[in-house]
Amino acid sequence: MKKLALTAALTMGLGLAACSQETSDHASNAAESASEDMKRAADAAGNAAEDAAKAAGSAADAAAHKADEAASKAGAAAEKLGAKAEQKAAEVEAAAQNEPVEKAKVD
Repeated sequence: MKKLALTAALTMGLGLAACSQETSDHASNAAESASEDMKRAADAAGNAAEDAAKAAGSAADAAAHKADEAASKAGAAAEKLGAKAEQKAAEVEAAAQNEPVEKAKVD
């Protein structure tokens, strides 16, 4: 009877040890899987941040281009207005001095 009890105890012990190893293996696999999931999530977050930075850079470049265009248009408009002002000033001077506009522009 003692041999039977001892055999049963050893069998249970070996069964628990095997179960413990299997549980340990499952835990290890779960940890590795979680680690891979975290790596993928970090990569996805990094890619999203990179894409956002590129989009922000593109938006800033587009805004700078629009600002350059607006400045060019404003400069052209100012030159045109200045030319018109010079023309009117020459016309007024020519009328006041009773001379051609071309001569007034030279003066």
